[in-house]
Amino acid sequence: MADLFSNLRPEVTDYGNGALLFAGLADGIKLFGALDTILVEAPLRHMKTPGGHTMAVATSNCGPLGWVSGPKGYEYSGDDPLSGALWPKMPRYFSKFATMAADKAGFPEFQPDCCLINRYDTGTSLSPHQDSDECDMRWPIVSVSIGVPAVYQLFGEKRGGSPTLIDLFDGDVLVLGGVARSYFHGIKKIKPDLHPTTGHYRFNLTFRRAR
Repeated sequence: MADLFSNLRPEVTDYGNGALLFAGLADGIKLFGALDTILVEAPLRHMKTPGGHTMAVATSNCGPLGWVSGPKGYEYSGDDPLSGALWPKMPRYFSKFATMAADKAGFPEFQPDCCLINRYDTGTSLSPHQDSDECDMRWPIVSVSIGVPAVYQLFGEKRGGSPTLIDLFDGDVLVLGGVARSYFHGIKKIKPDLHPTTGHYRFNLTFRRAR
């Protein structure tokens, strides 16, 4: 388990109100290695928004629940709508990693029941949004960056204004809990780059407790 942490004493940046960045905390290569089996069972796909637009970010899930988007809106489902099967099991070391990372941020006893897998291509961005489809917002979200860098936009309780810009690199872990759990956030367009393991892609694992 400990080998998933590339740095047990990482540099920590506290952005206030429960938003903390642990630089290089995760071993991104080892976490990425587990995705092959998961993505064979539940391939990445570009879901539709409730308004009918195709999402630029490719997604999948593992765990008891998966985050999905469709005509009915955004929700969590135990079944993969692409196959009708259950989502792949979340590797135990995934959930233990998320629990330990949340604990480092001051949110003990976090037990994720969903790992949303996002894949960003060059030029892909994610519009400012809130993560608000979970039943209990007291639990944090633990986000792990793998692959090429990204610029994270952390707003506040409103979508507009000038965000705090956070550079995210392979292995960085960002935790949003407390007041910051409801903050709007997004990802600026991914710049052309190359990572020895993921190529020109950025992967993001977000661990959530949906129910």
